[in-house]
Amino acid sequence: MKSKRAQDKAGKDEGGVLETIKVVVQALLIALVIRTLLFQPFNIPSGSLIPTLLIGDYLFVSKYTYGYSKHSMPFSPALFQGRVWAAEPKRGDIAVFKLPTDNSTDYIKRVIGLPGDRIQMINGILNINGVAVKRERIADYVTSDNWGRSAPVAQYRETLPNGVSHEIIEREGDTGSFDNTPVFLVPQGHFFMMGDNRDNSLDSRDRSVGFVPFENFVGRAEIIFFSIEDGASAWRLWEWPWTVRWSRLFSGIK
Repeated sequence: MKSKRAQDKAGKDEGGVLETIKVVVQALLIALVIRTLLFQPFNIPSGSLIPTLLIGDYLFVSKYTYGYSKHSMPFSPALFQGRVWAAEPKRGDIAVFKLPTDNSTDYIKRVIGLPGDRIQMINGILNINGVAVKRERIADYVTSDNWGRSAPVAQYRETLPNGVSHEIIEREGDTGSFDNTPVFLVPQGHFFMMGDNRDNSLDSRDRSVGFVPFENFVGRAEIIFFSIEDGASAWRLWEWPWTVRWSRLFSGIK
């Protein structure tokens, strides 16, 4: 028969385990609420938004900016249709959305066309509703080619009709595959998305992406909280002094 001291010790041990489990469950629930309703982390796996976002950038996306849809929740459960507390994306926003063709793959692009807009590329220049968007040539953007050599590419500052300015690059001049397109008429309830790396972005100019329903928006990119060189491992902490892009940490996204 166990002594009273042994019984008390066993009870304390059991209580400690239960308390630990309770704390872990509470922490997971809090993290789930934050991820679903407030902010969700994303990393940038491709160069479609260079020079604004780089491969290896980690950023927070605000979930509340556009309201909530089923895609605001993990695994996109079909609990309801449309959005609640909806606020439409603004032209120039960088937003994460679910790819319309499968409703599961996360994409990140810039909002270019709003519902009812007519979008067309003519000789590399973006046209919105029949008016050429202003773009100004600025210093070349220096990137790397397939052999790791420095490769300057043409860089422009583009100013959208609402005054939002951002940088774009063109690797193939004004004769790339997406530099001359038909007119895209954006349907109601949909948006036209493009990357800033105009010749290296799979976006609404391609039928595999197409127009993005408002329901598919996940959130707006807000801030870069971490950034590491392409190909480097974030887990190799001892390499951080030369692999982390320190100047990009906690920088806003525009």
